[in-house]
Amino acid sequence: MARPQSNKKPSDAALWERHTREQRVYSALEEDLESFLILSCPITGLEVALTDLQSSRNNVRHHTEEISVDRLVVRRGQAFCITLYFKSRGFQPGMDSITFVAETGPLPDLAKGTRAVFSLTGSGGPSPWIASLEANRANSLEVSLCAPPMAAVGRYLLKIRIDSYQGSVTAYQLGEFILLFNPWCPADAVYMESEPQRQEYVVNDYGFIYQGSKSWIRPCPWNYGQFEENIIDICLELLEKSLNFQVDPSTDCALRGSPVYTSRVVCAMINSNDDNGVLNGNWSENYVDGTNPAEWTGSVAILKQWHATGCQPVRYGQCWVFAAVMCTVMRCLGIPTRVITNFDSGHDTDGNLIIDEYYDNTGRILENMKKDTVWNFHVWNECWMARKDLPPGYGGWQVLDATPQETSNGLYCCGPASVKAIKEGEVDLKYDTRFAFSMVNADCMSWLVYGGKEQKLHQDTATVGNFISTKSIQSDERDDITESYKYEEGSLQEREVFLKALQKLQAARSQGPPRANSNRFSSVPPRQDRARNPNIPSLRPSDVLQVSLKFELLDSPKMGQDINFVLLAVNMSPQFKDLKLNLSAQSLLHDGSPLAPFWQDTAFITLFPEEEKTYPCKILYSQYSQYLSTDKLIRISALGEEKNNPEKILVNKIITLTFPGIMINVLGAAFVNQPLTVQVVFSNPLSEPVEDCVLTLEGSGLFRKQQRVLIGVLKPHHKASITLKTVPFKSGQRQIQANLRSNRFKDIKGYKNVYVDIGL
Repeated sequence: MARPQSNKKPSDAALWERHTREQRVYSALEEDLESFLILSCPITGLEVALTDLQSSRNNVRHHTEEISVDRLVVRRGQAFCITLYFKSRGFQPGMDSITFVAETGPLPDLAKGTRAVFSLTGSGGPSPWIASLEANRANSLEVSLCAPPMAAVGRYLLKIRIDSYQGSVTAYQLGEFILLFNPWCPADAVYMESEPQRQEYVVNDYGFIYQGSKSWIRPCPWNYGQFEENIIDICLELLEKSLNFQVDPSTDCALRGSPVYTSRVVCAMINSNDDNGVLNGNWSENYVDGTNPAEWTGSVAILKQWHATGCQPVRYGQCWVFAAVMCTVMRCLGIPTRVITNFDSGHDTDGNLIIDEYYDNTGRILENMKKDTVWNFHVWNECWMARKDLPPGYGGWQVLDATPQETSNGLYCCGPASVKAIKEGEVDLKYDTRFAFSMVNADCMSWLVYGGKEQKLHQDTATVGNFISTKSIQSDERDDITESYKYEEGSLQEREVFLKALQKLQAARSQGPPRANSNRFSSVPPRQDRARNPNIPSLRPSDVLQVSLKFELLDSPKMGQDINFVLLAVNMSPQFKDLKLNLSAQSLLHDGSPLAPFWQDTAFITLFPEEEKTYPCKILYSQYSQYLSTDKLIRISALGEEKNNPEKILVNKIITLTFPGIMINVLGAAFVNQPLTVQVVFSNPLSEPVEDCVLTLEGSGLFRKQQRVLIGVLKPHHKASITLKTVPFKSGQRQIQANLRSNRFKDIKGYKNVYVDIGL
């Protein structure tokens, strides 16, 4: 006799009392029926007729209902229930013994923890997996199963063995389930105490990636889509395509219980430098055989393309694309993750905490001599996890950088490096903490190259690492987390930390083989003095010349318009100054690589004692339009010298050209499974027509796949409007992401937050 199911607790006390009485009656009837079956039927082997994995119910409790309602997806360290239906009789304690087996990977092994054998009574051995009886009915059994909080994540096969009266033995495969990390479980290494943080860093499927420059920080919307259809399978496929799995699948699967290990595997697999990873990196400005990295607005299309092409790397990605795709994979696997942008990010290739930049006598930065670089912005991930492999206190947020810059233990990956260790200068702690430290706190050294010689211009201690940014918790605002990475620039603590990091590196090098450019350490001792007294400024040529140079913009630099600025020169001495200034402008990629210079000028300025003058400059749109990079960055430089004085002074400024965004209007309220009209408004910011215009839109829970609208030609300064319909299929807070590309620009973006009601 079936027991009526009640999904809601009645609000009225009398109704609830009647409901309770009815439940008791049904329970008594079931007990009588069970006793009758035992007395009147001969004892036979216990045979499973059907298994209900209760996927929908379990997935809601395990915060995986958006991944699937039909497949069982659960988190370790948290119980889930299944129901076994039997053919001829029910389970009889004392006469029947049930043993469960859970296996993952191609070579399940008890010793390695990829095979677990555990009994319903709890006496089946030392396995940390748990099975307990929830309800025993006439012909069914409800059982609670729980994987330990350190179990390997991945796809599992669940089996059962039944030993019955008189030696009858039966065995069945009950089905498959997927096991994920569990930030809701206090015993899990990825446990995060705050529910708003869990919602933001695990559940939220959209966000912002900050780009631009420190003087113009813009949020770029991104669709992470970690719960979209098939993404969980693609993430597990990614683990199985790693070099670690290919070399030793048994050990690789066993180690997937560690978020440290798993995050390093994912980090290496996001780029394709060592394997058939997800993305090919390209910083050449030539993307004819792929997609310009600036055009992507989400991870879903990238991961699905990688899967659909037999795991061939997708072309192309740059740092924010690598970080965004890694965020999708890590959140899908259950590791809390966020995307971080560091403005003026150091890339120290020789490991001496000094970023060397070389200029010619016109102030033009030299590409052919650059090994170190300062990226205008660089994007990586932080993942939340305990670090039992480090001294106490270094758990929490960990840096992981999937952009292929340098190798780590032979593979192109970086991290996890403790953010706390970076701030404290503990550069000898694993993994890649030294490299991560240099990204946020290296010094910059400028060199003038002429006549085959190098002349030191100045050393800047505050250039690298500014406005380190991430999306705020449950908000569209930007959160500045710079203080998590370093103490305030110029403070005594910051100087002491740098000195400690430097001493650790020097000590490590003294024990190992010499490395290239180790002579650069000779430039560091002045910094040691400042560590003792941070009020002592660094000595620059401007201090010797007693002249200050500074660029000032006269108006906001906009895409398609002339750039108006002045060079401000100030004589700080009581002597007359006669200056020659070489000015130049060149486009930059966001990784600091310069393109060909397109503008040069020479100025002669005479300054009386304590006088200041401005030298007006203008760069026409016609001068820069053909040389502009996708990043729309222009570096203007001035190299000054005084007659009969060998010292030179360099000043530069990076200009980011702004452009209008896309406006998205949602016409009417949004409901699940009901048509929704979306209006997209955009314009051509240039005084010339642009061709090959394509609008793309996407949004998890709103569009089944990315929408592409071919627009063609946009007239000069023309505003256009597109209206389209979609049918939302998931409720809750959602976001529409849009991108407009053309032959002249690739990344005009817009977004709109939409709340989708579940409706009737």
